[in-house]
Amino acid sequence: MTTSVLFDAQGPRAKRRNILYTVVFLVVLAAALWWLYDGLNSKNQLDWAKWKPFLTSSLPYETYLWPGLLNTLKAAFFALVIALPLGALFGIGRLSDHLSVRTPSGIVVEFFRAIPVLILMIAANAVYAEFTDIATDVRPLYAVVTGLVLYNASVLAEIVRAGILSLPNGQTDAAKAIGMRKGQTMRYVLLPQAVTAMLPAIVSQIVVIVKDTALGGAVLTFPELLASVRPMSANYANTIASFTVVALIYVIVNFALTSFASWLEGRLRRAKKGTGAVVGAAPAGGRETIEAPPAKSGDVDKV
Repeated sequence: MTTSVLFDAQGPRAKRRNILYTVVFLVVLAAALWWLYDGLNSKNQLDWAKWKPFLTSSLPYETYLWPGLLNTLKAAFFALVIALPLGALFGIGRLSDHLSVRTPSGIVVEFFRAIPVLILMIAANAVYAEFTDIATDVRPLYAVVTGLVLYNASVLAEIVRAGILSLPNGQTDAAKAIGMRKGQTMRYVLLPQAVTAMLPAIVSQIVVIVKDTALGGAVLTFPELLASVRPMSANYANTIASFTVVALIYVIVNFALTSFASWLEGRLRRAKKGTGAVVGAAPAGGRETIEAPPAKSGDVDKV
C-alpha cells in the first residue's frame, strides 16, 4: 500500500465502501431529479407553451429581462465604485497608529457590518423621502446603492485589513530600512502585494452586491432583474419558467465575474514573478552576481 503526503492510499475495504457511497448518492440524486420532474410535469410547468416565449421570441428579453438586468448592473456598479475606495480607506484607517483615526474607523466598520443590508436600504429610503427632494421614481435606486455601499464598504474594509496583515512583517521592515515613511510603505509596498491576496474575497463580495440588489426589488419596488419576474410571469403565466431564466442570467453574470477575477489574479501573479532582480549563478571561487532589470531611457538621462 502506497502513501501520499496528505493521506494514506485506500485499501480494498475503503474502495468498496466508497463505491457503495457513490452508488447510494447517485440513486438518491436520480430519485430527487425524478421527483422534481414528476412534480413539474403534473403541474403542467414543462409544457412547451410556458417555455416558448424565451426560446422563440426576443420580446420577454427586450420588455422585462434586459431593462431589469441593466438596473441590477447599474446599482451594483455604483455601489462597487463607491464601496471599494471607502472600504480601502476604513481598512487602512483601522491599521493606523493614531487612536483618533483607528477608533472612529473601527466603530463605523463594526456598526454597519452588524446591520442587515435590507434595514440599511429601508432606512436610506426613509431618509431620502423625508429630507431630500429626490424624485420618487429614482429614490429606490439611491436607497439600494446607499444600503449596499454602507454594508459592503464595511465588509471590504475587513478584507483590506486582513489582506495587509497577511503579508510578512519583513516587507514593512525592509521598507523602513530604506527610509520609507508609513504612508509610502502602505502605497508602494503593502497594498500592491495585498491586492492579489485580496482579489478572490473582493470578487466574492462583488457577487454578493449583484445578488443583494434583489432586496431592493422585493421591498422598495426597485425594477431590477428579479423584480421583472412578477410582471413577466403574469403576462405569460409561466412562473417557474420565468424564475428559471432569471436564475440562469444570475449564474451567467456571476460566473463571468469570477472567471474574469481568476484570469486577473493569474495575470497579476505572473507579472510579479516576471519582474525584479535576477540572481545569477555564482562563478567558481567568486560571489554570485545580481542582474538588475533593464533601465529605461529616462533613467539613463537622470543618471
